[in-house]
Amino acid sequence: MRSWDASADVVIVGYGGAGVSAALAARAGGAEVLAIDRYLGGGATALSGGIVYAGGGTWVQRAAGVEDDAENMLAYLRAEVGDAVSERTLRQFCEESAGMIDWLSAHGVPFDASLCPYKTSYPTDDYYLYYSGSENSGGYRELATPKQRGHRAHGRGVSGKKLFGPLAASAARLGVKVRTGTRATRLVVEEGRVIGVEAITLADAPAAVQRRFAALARISAKPGVYHQGLRRAVQLLLDRIERKHGRSIRIEARSGVILTTGGFIANGAMVARHAPEYPWAEGLPLGTAGDDGSGIAMAESLGAATSKMSTISTWRFIAPSSAFFGSLAVNSLGERMIDESRYGAALGAAIATAPGNRAWLLVDAELEAEARRQIGPQSVWFQRMQGERLLRAGRHSGRTIEEVAARAGIEPAALRKTVDAHNQAIAENRPDPLGKPDDIRRPIHTGPFALLDISFKARLTYPTPMLTLGGVVVDEDTGAVRTRDGGVIPGLYAAGRAAAGICSNSYVSGLSLADCVFSGRRAGAHSAQLARPARTA
Repeated sequence: MRSWDASADVVIVGYGGAGVSAALAARAGGAEVLAIDRYLGGGATALSGGIVYAGGGTWVQRAAGVEDDAENMLAYLRAEVGDAVSERTLRQFCEESAGMIDWLSAHGVPFDASLCPYKTSYPTDDYYLYYSGSENSGGYRELATPKQRGHRAHGRGVSGKKLFGPLAASAARLGVKVRTGTRATRLVVEEGRVIGVEAITLADAPAAVQRRFAALARISAKPGVYHQGLRRAVQLLLDRIERKHGRSIRIEARSGVILTTGGFIANGAMVARHAPEYPWAEGLPLGTAGDDGSGIAMAESLGAATSKMSTISTWRFIAPSSAFFGSLAVNSLGERMIDESRYGAALGAAIATAPGNRAWLLVDAELEAEARRQIGPQSVWFQRMQGERLLRAGRHSGRTIEEVAARAGIEPAALRKTVDAHNQAIAENRPDPLGKPDDIRRPIHTGPFALLDISFKARLTYPTPMLTLGGVVVDEDTGAVRTRDGGVIPGLYAAGRAAAGICSNSYVSGLSLADCVFSGRRAGAHSAQLARPARTA
């Protein structure tokens, strides 16, 4: 005999950006939908900058006067995405991109066609459409015409809540049921098919306990994301509440279960197992405590295949100020590492392979003066803090290249050789040795000089955000979870960072959230196909 405490056609485990997108798509497909979340919902999406990578001629681009098309978008993303997904899936993503922004807008997500006039890691509250990747950096300009595709949800500060909130409100209006404070513990399988989940819920706990749990969960999410010691302390209290007041329940999924539980950056042991050589301990785990790999582990227990599990995206942003793109990023050997105008995750990847994960920005007096002037007008509050810290803390100064190199512990002759090669290429009108575009590079020749420390270090004022990009392998037509022998697990789907997807090789701002929406809608639509036709939204 089977007994269920709740049931729905589609059960969604984890209710962030991918989860709510899946819920809306499943509901539109006629399914009765129940979503559960260990905490309060929102996941990493609600903590994020609210950037959706989209192009091909979105209404926002058109309103801003940006002419783009799917082929141009595909040409750029092909180089970034590589083999993370098939060419056919990437083309579909690009061709449906403009429609995705229409879909988000229809569900209440606010966008704005204010175009950022300078390259940055995140625009101020004056701008909501910008270059969020490496579109206008060296090498990529030859592949595709650079276009602004970073669509920031309209709202002050870090605007991830302006993306998740309207979607969740729309889902609630359409009849999606949500149970927070409910942690999935096991997938229920019958005759090889996933038919439900087992979970621990606080739904029956006293109201005062539920309020305390909610307050602690908000602290764990933020400011806990910035202070891991605080998060660990709060998590002990949350776990204690769950052990004392949680009740075991079983939830039936008549059509399918969708795992949208996020990645595993909050699970240090799991990160170390899959990426043992990566300097993850020096980074800031970007996500919630729910990004612990639990959904991936549940799928693996049923034979699910995984992919790209060793891929960790590590961010080292040097802008604002945009003048810093003209600097030289060098390692401890005095060698340049990358075209400095590339997206911060590309610079982070270069530092991750540098000796000792040590790196500096070399600037001259003119460049530094310009950078200081730009900090105020180009920065939101946390960027201003980071920019000031970069210019002041851990810096080495010198009247000459050799002097500043010696003070930083870099071989002076090596750094001099690097600077001379850079300057000579400009003087002789030759291409930059690392491909930096001509309109971004500038000679480094006016003393005094400074080396600004951009090494990996665990520090609050200039953190190194990190997140995992791998997950379970899914069928790219349906989102169904694939097995290690190439089949699929009936009744089980995955989306977002619980699954390998479009951004699983290379990350640029907005590509993960866009993939959450894309893969979530795909899984939601297909999981609903076995729902009874009478159920409509």
